[in-house]
Amino acid sequence: MDRHARVFSWSNRGFRWSVVSLVLLTVVSLLVGFVWLPSVHPDFTAQGLWAAICRAAGVPSRWYEDTSAQQPAVASHVVLERNMARVTDAGSVGRGATLALNCTMCHGAQGMSTSNAPNLAGQYPEVIIKQLMDYQSGKRVHALMQGLAAPLSEENIRDLAAYYASLPKARTAPTFYDESLPALVRVGAPLRNIAPCISCHGGVDQKFGAPWIEGMPKDYLVGQLHAFRTGARGNDVQGQMRAVARTMTDQEIQEVSEFYARKAAAAGVQGH
Repeated sequence: MDRHARVFSWSNRGFRWSVVSLVLLTVVSLLVGFVWLPSVHPDFTAQGLWAAICRAAGVPSRWYEDTSAQQPAVASHVVLERNMARVTDAGSVGRGATLALNCTMCHGAQGMSTSNAPNLAGQYPEVIIKQLMDYQSGKRVHALMQGLAAPLSEENIRDLAAYYASLPKARTAPTFYDESLPALVRVGAPLRNIAPCISCHGGVDQKFGAPWIEGMPKDYLVGQLHAFRTGARGNDVQGQMRAVARTMTDQEIQEVSEFYARKAAAAGVQGH
């Protein structure tokens, strides 16, 4: 037996210890990497050795998994159609005014809230239609509004939307879109994929289905942005408002809300 054969022979004590040490080191490394380290995480669930190996390797443990029970929740069942923005029935506004008597305590006699409820005067019809239908289906949650919306027929909802759309909008103060505006309102935040508020909510353009928010009570706007940010409100069909609010800071929420609220406050409209 030559010299190299003797070195790698099992009869060589040094070779035996090297092999045993390597095996022990491998076992300890596996226990630490696949058992101990994962177990210290609060969301750890033991799913067997194969699942542990797959997690460590960064690959799925199941390639063909039934996801039929994991479909994402539908944000809204309402499909926005252009005819929602048109009032074709001459009597619709009158019928809506009668129905709106149930809404005056919160939304004001002429659609201008004296509380922290949203102003509805001049609101786009499709916005009111969608929100009432979302309350009916439970896609938007509010104990009082869900109860009030539940008995409304589709015609009732369209009549209410026609009435409030016929009222003058809350904004009466001059609008100046200049460098003094909050950055999110004027230019958005491109690095966070946030479009300017004025590109959807008026001022420059209005996205069909996006509400008119100038003159809204500040506390209402702050509350809705926080709800979108936390996911407490999720009836924005494509999740655009949740995506925007999720990256907004508390200061940005305050600045944007104050800007839109003072539109009416500056002209003495707020509180009518």
